[in-house]
Amino acid sequence: MHTRDRWTIRASAFLLIAFVPGPALASDVCTVLADAATGKILFEDGECDAAMPPASTFKIPISLMGYDSGFLTDERSPVLPFKEGYPDWRKEWRTNIDPTAWMKESVVWYSQVITQALGPEKFNGYVEAFDYGNHDVSGDAGKNNGLTRAWLSSSLRITPAEQIAFMRAIVNRTLPVSSHAYEMTEAILVEYELPNDWTVRGKTGAGFSVAKDGKPERQRPFGWYVGWAEKSGTSIVFARLTVHSKPQKMSPGMGTRDDLLKQLPAMLDRLPDITD
Repeated sequence: MHTRDRWTIRASAFLLIAFVPGPALASDVCTVLADAATGKILFEDGECDAAMPPASTFKIPISLMGYDSGFLTDERSPVLPFKEGYPDWRKEWRTNIDPTAWMKESVVWYSQVITQALGPEKFNGYVEAFDYGNHDVSGDAGKNNGLTRAWLSSSLRITPAEQIAFMRAIVNRTLPVSSHAYEMTEAILVEYELPNDWTVRGKTGAGFSVAKDGKPERQRPFGWYVGWAEKSGTSIVFARLTVHSKPQKMSPGMGTRDDLLKQLPAMLDRLPDITD
């Protein structure tokens, strides 16, 4: 059994926020919900045309790659040691990490160990087979760092609509990976139980927007939260992207997740009205 985070909020809190698109701090917010089975868009609001780096939402495809290739084995293996020189800007990363901790704590270096173990040919092949975003895993121009940087405010970009398509492919198991890869990826994703009995699995991501010259725009941080909600055999996939106009005190990914989780119960309760 994997660790599940339980999210409990008073139902009355949702009466006032049914489809409010997020906090005033955000300059742009896009929210998309779709029926996983049919692809029908059930709700779409905000600025949703931008293709942004996937940041740590890319841990979901990396997980599928890692388990399908055999580098990852189960929820607790392999345990990899932290080494000097690895990204370590969070203290939780400076220790031995297993797949469950990797996903929960969003450990950058663990992702990079997996992609380097895959090698460029296999890594590129998975991205192409997944039809993921713009498929560009070349990394920073002239630096030959695609295996470790492509998804981190670099060459790889994805739109909210493309995130929705990828989440549908996971839920419907249409990607060319093993059943074990699906099962283990689902097992290590952080899970939330909403007050109205929907179960949510998803992944945050945060980074900086990228300017035309390829450099990160530190005054324009962004946050993702993507995944799916399940209840009584129904699956709804979702993507929220928040782009801020100034630096944030907390991770924009965590803020985006927290805002959406507050709003999802009311949004999901409204879906029968939307689909009439």
